[in-house]
Order: sequence, then structure tokens, then C-alpha cells
Amino acid sequence: MTQKIILLIASAFGALTVMIGAFGAHALGPMLQASGRTDTFETAVKYQMYHTLALLVVGLLLFRVESPALQVAAWCFLLGILIFSGSLYTLCLTGITWLGAITPIGGTLLIIGWGAMFYAVAKAF
Repeated sequence: MTQKIILLIASAFGALTVMIGAFGAHALGPMLQASGRTDTFETAVKYQMYHTLALLVVGLLLFRVESPALQVAAWCFLLGILIFSGSLYTLCLTGITWLGAITPIGGTLLIIGWGAMFYAVAKAF
């Protein structure tokens, strides 16, 4: 994944996160409260934003550091966001509870992303 693509994805995910959060708070608020899924939805939005910012940092680090580990971090953050937050959004909107079983896969990818970024920075500076 190129630096430009990483930065574009991070920018798009940032905007998307704000839109999803607003949609959840306003349009979906009553449904999420009725199903008891408000906290789950908020967790999905928070983790999406945190890791969107991490993806942005990876893109910015690529200005100074050329490391395959940063590519690993970018892919892990991207896939982790999609799997972790995506599975929670789907759970909240559909009530399909087995999706909770794949959420930890996304979380694991997010952790690996942080580890890969740590490794790249430790080796570079």
C-alpha cells in the first residue's frame, strides 16, 4: 500500500467515523437504546477513530521511515478496523450475535498493527 493510499484511507475513515457516530447518536439512538447496544456502538466508533488516527500516523511516518513493518501496521489497522468495528456495527444493526466471535480477530489485528509500528520506529530511530 502506498503512502498516498494510506493517507487517503485514513482521511476517508476519519470522515466516515464522524458520520457513523452522528448517525448512531441521532438516527439510531432509540433503536440502540431499545436493544441495549448503545455502548457497543460507541465502542465501535471509538476504536474506529483511534485506529484511523493510528493509520494516519503510519502514513506520516512513511515520510521519514521506509520499513516493511509500517506496511504491516497499515494493513493490520485497515483490516482490524473493518473486522472489529464492522462486526460490532453489524451486531448492533442486525442483532446477529455470532458476529461477536469474529470481533477478537479484528482486535488482534489492531494489536499487531501497534506492535509493527513500534518495531518500525524502534529500528528507525
